[in-house]
Parts: sequence; C-alpha cells; structure tokens
Amino acid sequence: MFRALLIDRSDDGFSAGLTELDDDALPEGDVLVDVAHSTVNFKDGLAVTNSSPIVRSWPMVPGIDLAGTVTASEHPDVAVGDRVVVNGWGIGEETWGGFAQRACVQGGWTVPLPEAFSTEQAMAIGTAGYTAMLCVLALEEHDVVPDGGPVLVTGAAGGVGSTAIALLAARGYEVHASTGRPEEADYLTGLGASTIVDRNELSEPSTRPLVRGRWAGAVDVVGSHTLANVLAAIEPEGCVAACGLAQGMDLPTSVAPFILRGVTLRGVHSVTVPRPRRLVAWERLAADLDQGLLAGMTRVVGLDDVIGVSEEILAGRIRGRVVVDVNA
Repeated sequence: MFRALLIDRSDDGFSAGLTELDDDALPEGDVLVDVAHSTVNFKDGLAVTNSSPIVRSWPMVPGIDLAGTVTASEHPDVAVGDRVVVNGWGIGEETWGGFAQRACVQGGWTVPLPEAFSTEQAMAIGTAGYTAMLCVLALEEHDVVPDGGPVLVTGAAGGVGSTAIALLAARGYEVHASTGRPEEADYLTGLGASTIVDRNELSEPSTRPLVRGRWAGAVDVVGSHTLANVLAAIEPEGCVAACGLAQGMDLPTSVAPFILRGVTLRGVHSVTVPRPRRLVAWERLAADLDQGLLAGMTRVVGLDDVIGVSEEILAGRIRGRVVVDVNA
C-alpha cells in the first residue's frame, strides 16, 4: 500500500484528498518508481483545485513532476536502482503523477538524475526550473549573448522566473526582473537581478507597436499585454522565449517587432520535449545552477499540504519553488 493524493470528478462533484492505494491501481508502464519528492507547479494548482480543465482522465493522482528510485523495470535503458526524474509527458494530467509514494511510468519518459542533485533538489528545479533552462538554451541559440545587453525576466518571483534569473546571472547576463511584488526585490537581487521592473510598466494595453529598445532578450511567463509590450521593447535581432500565460493566452500585438527589428518570438514548451534535449537541459542545470541559490528559493512541504499550497500558488502568494516530500 502507498499514500497518494487522489482527485476525482463525478455527477456528485469534485473531490480531492489523501488515500491509500495498492500497486494494482497503478496505470500501465514499464518502470516502477518509489517516489521520494514531487513539486507543486501552477498547472498542479489548477488541477488540485479543479480551477481549469487540466486533467483529462479520472480519477487522477496529480503532480506533473516526480523524482525517485527505480524498483522494477522492463525498459532496456532503465535499471533497478537508477535515480530518475520525470517531467511532463502527461503525468498528472493523462496518467497518474507524482503526488504519491509510488508511480508507474514509461521508461522513455525518465531522465537519469545528475549526480550533482538529490531528489529534493531535482524537484526544487522541477518543470519550472527545467523550463527556465529550456528558455535560456533558446536565447543562446538565437544569439542573445551576455555582452549583448540586458535580458528581462517576467513573473520573476515565480518558479520559472526565479530559476531563469539565477541561470542567466550565472552565465554573466545583466538580468532585469519584472514583478508585481515589490517586497520581493531583495530576493530577486539576491538571485542575480540587477534591476527591478514594476509589472505595471508592462501589463497595461498599449497602442504602440514599437518603443525604445530596452532588452536584448527576454524570458516571458505572462503572455497577453505583457508579452506584447516586451516584444515592442526588444532590441533588433533580439529574442523572447515565451513559456507561460499567467496574464492570458491572447497576444495583442502587430508584426512590427518581427519585420522592422527582426525580433524572434520563440515558444518554449516542456511536456513532450525529446529525451536528448532533456538530457542537455539537465546537464546544463547541473553545471550552471548555484545550489545555494536553489536552496534559498525552495520550501519543503508534506503530501498533506499540497491542497493548501495549490490554493496559495493560484493566489500568487508563492515565492520560488515548493517541494513535496511524499514520505513526510
């Protein structure tokens, strides 16, 4: 038997709570993992609180991330005893995820956990940090270099934003951090941001398709008017890596940044990224991410706390990352 957070929806309504399950309840897969840690992302918050149609199969064990040790494997590239991390691939949405002490997954979804990280640290990174690394790789591939000018990070106090700041600063970039929480200024400068930008400067509608260039590139998790205003302020040949929609899915902009300044809008997703690119991202995280900074942006909770934390993250009250110790 193992403990899990189970959510369900029926004619009687929505339910979420801890329960005891056995291995027979697990979904099909060729790798069995004893889960040590998971994490609460914004998407998890939506699923656990039934705030958006994230889940596509019921009942569901949510949690789009997990890290643990393989206890059984029928996959040729995954051995019993391997420490692995799984991000995305529909876990916590289409098949059971990480808010449980045990998980059954496809071996091709797993990534070997770098020796540099414990399972707790891997989940302090989680999908948010892994996505931040994918954004940094995208900027590098579009020739946004440390001496090319400042790089903006929106939603800076969140999980993606916090990790992106730390990663960019470690590579020598001048990082500007946009946030609506001025009380987080010391936290953000501690991660490596040199300038704090008030979110209100970017979040309002604008009729100007271009403004004075301010940034060589950006990591955007907000979307909508914020992304439109960021694009309008990118220097020629710059790039914006967009990976979120905290303000909205719309993009009220024009072609002006793209055809008059050669700006690139590079979409970044994390769910079905091919395994070779995942390996590169995790190798770079192991090389570039300051573990002291990682600890400073991390809070650890137990499985019992996930529902409350999910409500906090949707209310915008979470700083950095929340790790779930599923055995606590």
